[in-house]
Amino acid sequence: MFLNTLTPKFYVALTGTSSLISGLILIFEWWYFRKYGTSFIEQVSVSHLRPLLGGVDNSSPTNSNTSNGDADSNRQSVYTWVTGREPLTYYDMNLSAQDHQTFFTCDSDHLRPADAIMQKAWRERNPQARISAAHEALELEDCATAYILLAEEEATTIVEAEKLFKQAVKAGEGCYRRSQQLQHHGAQYEAQHRRDTNVLVYIKRRLAMCSRKLGRTREAVKMMRDLMKEFPLLSMFNIHENLLESLLELQNYADVQAVLAKYDGKTHTARAPAGISLWSPLKPTPPLVVSPSNISLPKSATICYTAALLKARAVSDKFSPEAASRRGLSTAEMNAVEAIHRAVEFNPHVPKYLLEMKSLILPPEHILKRGDSEAIAYAFFHLQHWKRVEGALNLLHCTWEGTFRMIPYPLEKGHLFYPYPICTETADRELLPMFHEVSVYPKKELPFFILFTAGLCSFTAMLALLTHQFPELMGVFAKAFLSTLFAPLNFIMEKVESILPSSLWHQLTRI
Repeated sequence: MFLNTLTPKFYVALTGTSSLISGLILIFEWWYFRKYGTSFIEQVSVSHLRPLLGGVDNSSPTNSNTSNGDADSNRQSVYTWVTGREPLTYYDMNLSAQDHQTFFTCDSDHLRPADAIMQKAWRERNPQARISAAHEALELEDCATAYILLAEEEATTIVEAEKLFKQAVKAGEGCYRRSQQLQHHGAQYEAQHRRDTNVLVYIKRRLAMCSRKLGRTREAVKMMRDLMKEFPLLSMFNIHENLLESLLELQNYADVQAVLAKYDGKTHTARAPAGISLWSPLKPTPPLVVSPSNISLPKSATICYTAALLKARAVSDKFSPEAASRRGLSTAEMNAVEAIHRAVEFNPHVPKYLLEMKSLILPPEHILKRGDSEAIAYAFFHLQHWKRVEGALNLLHCTWEGTFRMIPYPLEKGHLFYPYPICTETADRELLPMFHEVSVYPKKELPFFILFTAGLCSFTAMLALLTHQFPELMGVFAKAFLSTLFAPLNFIMEKVESILPSSLWHQLTRI
């Protein structure tokens, strides 16, 4: 009887009211999400309702496919063989070819026959032709760049590469000493000395990397320290980042702090814009910054996140979100949280890889500072160090999203660094392979509740419009829908009436 007395105006009013309420909820959700970076309904559900209904799931996140990068020097070939995918893009490899020509050649190469051959070899596209040219150059004289090419492209193991690099050191030191004596004789000799310096530093650095990958980490640390003392001005090679990783591997946190104290200047005037850095196989961190905007105190994800890791190490083993919410953060915990916020502001893509919310891929040979490529490179080689510190990832998980509240408009104004550069997404898409989903910032993922509310609002608005245009037809559909919806309930009621005595049912209906 009740359904038969309803008029089309009632359905219009009902759908209109539902649409209005849904619209208000949608507007509030949108405002709250823009202001705080999270959904209000989702936050209430997770924080308050979930513990009451089903408890909190303390299990660790699902492990993604990651590698440690230390198993094999020929990582690109192994990756292609295992996955069937090419890890490097044409743009990335083309940049490597340009870098080889920039750092290993100069205008005076025609003065040395072997260097003249190698100048052509670095421009050669065919790998076999490059290797043949390197052997031809070595027949004329000991050529350091020829040994480099053979170590990079012909050697199949780290042991073979180390042997070739040791031969390259002898040749490179001889050329360096000769050009050092002649560097003041003209611009041509000065360019030659600069090239020989780059070659020698490159070789020694790669030797240190070979030692580290062969398990001689302490020897690698000594080689890096000696290299930094011998060539203190060549910060473009970022040897200190290799040193940081080696010290973390040794768990020598006091020396890590000492290196950070020298290279991690926290003055606001030393803020680093994005730049592209060179990265070759066997190199766990980028050595060569080719961005024109070098700064005296270089920032990178390695520096910022290592500083955050050290601060987190002091408090992470005893940190509890529930206890912190009750008593507040201690001074040490506040310092750790601020360090994490600082690191996340510099590169907001890193936490998802460290927390294994996104799967890692093989890093490219070039990275873009503050971009997704740098985040992949950092997490690829430093995830093990975060896992080694008990509670560090838990502290990161609980605090990293708070960074975005301090920088609501990161493209316009930063907090500790320059505004986040807009160009990172385009460059990262060129550097990273097609099968990888590039992380975009500050693109925000809309929560399910906002999408659900928007869909509900649109659906009710459509119902209101159809009811207004076709009241009789929509009334028939509504009655049919409600009849179908309540059919199981009516069936159950009939069964209950047939089972219960009529006198008892009469008394229940009177109540």
